[in-house]
Amino acid sequence: MEQLHALVGVSKGGGSGHANALWPYRELNVDALFHSGWHPVAFQEFVLKIHQRCNLNCDYCYVYRMADQSWRVRPVTMSQPVWTAAAHRIAEHAQRHGLSEVQVILHGGEPLLAGIERIVNIVTGVRAAIPAGTTVNLAMQTNGVLLDQSTLRLLLEQGIHLGISLDGTQENHDLHRPHADGRGSYVEVDRAMRLLSAPEHRAAFSGILSTIDPTTDPIACYDALLAYQDRTLDPMPASDSLLSVDFLLPHANWSAPHPACVKATHPFGDWLVRLFDRWYDAPHQEIRIRFFEEIIHVVLGGSSRSENIGLAPATVAVIETDGAIEQVDALKSAYEGAAATGHSVFTDSFDEVLRHPGIVARQIGLEALSDQCRQCTLRDICGGGQYPHRYRAGSGFRNPSVYCADLARIITHIRNRVHADLRCRPAMA
Repeated sequence: MEQLHALVGVSKGGGSGHANALWPYRELNVDALFHSGWHPVAFQEFVLKIHQRCNLNCDYCYVYRMADQSWRVRPVTMSQPVWTAAAHRIAEHAQRHGLSEVQVILHGGEPLLAGIERIVNIVTGVRAAIPAGTTVNLAMQTNGVLLDQSTLRLLLEQGIHLGISLDGTQENHDLHRPHADGRGSYVEVDRAMRLLSAPEHRAAFSGILSTIDPTTDPIACYDALLAYQDRTLDPMPASDSLLSVDFLLPHANWSAPHPACVKATHPFGDWLVRLFDRWYDAPHQEIRIRFFEEIIHVVLGGSSRSENIGLAPATVAVIETDGAIEQVDALKSAYEGAAATGHSVFTDSFDEVLRHPGIVARQIGLEALSDQCRQCTLRDICGGGQYPHRYRAGSGFRNPSVYCADLARIITHIRNRVHADLRCRPAMA
């Protein structure tokens, strides 16, 4: 690929809604990239926002509490014309690129608010549209409040894998994830977790998303989530039988930093170091923590399978309830319209969306990083951090992550521990 500095120019497709982000909307010449021989990677993960509302009032939510408030003017639920058009666009993309599989994620708001009948109809429509040579992997991310035995049974019949959002201990979860009237939601989510943790449902349980609060005890958080590991399994179960947890940094950026980062140098990094040592020092692997596993994989010379670590191209497209095709929805934390592409399933193919400068910028890896990141020894592991966290009003997304110090703290710690273990191996043999 040509050097990025040779590809500077006015982008097409940015739109006035991206006026506060020079990079990539005014500084990346997409046409020059394509003329240089670069080709995008096909989308492989499609997020269907089937319901715009939520039954919880999470204090860190990027949809309802942060910059982009477009949910207010969109249809509450995804209609049949929208999901039918989305299914055909996904099928068209899969066939054009010869994709052996695609992942379709039902999301919200809270997707279970759409109702089980609508969910079954959406899933049926998607499956019917996808070409025979492509496998459709279906998943749903839910807060779990509405999940009961009968709903779970119907979801499992549809082959939908479920992920639950749960923030560690009851005290922390209820603090950050209450109902609109202030009531905690932990008891209801705990009920859902116990349903999914049962041996007969374990195969359909994709794992937990847990947002980090650096003021909490990471060991208490770990132990609270570890309690859901299926104790009927062998004391040392295979990795694919383990509970999987994703620990997430709350969305923030240089124009709206997290308060904890204003008060301390790397509070999230310190929290993650304590968590890593508890997890890594266990006599055997107790649960899977994808963030740590991806870092270790890259440290050992592999490539990341997560857009939050490493330099792998992002391959996610989001379809809103009105049919708008958007970038990763966490961009709503940056500014109004930050996720917009100007494309719709009614008028545009996903191949057209692949030319959007926001999508291109998240596929060109090293070439999209700031000068500071490009010179950093951790760049190939960190990958610049999560894309929305790089935003600064005016300059856009060509900055280090606002969590740069935290990422450096945890990545350096993991790298040092892994390398120390590798150096000891010959002596132990």
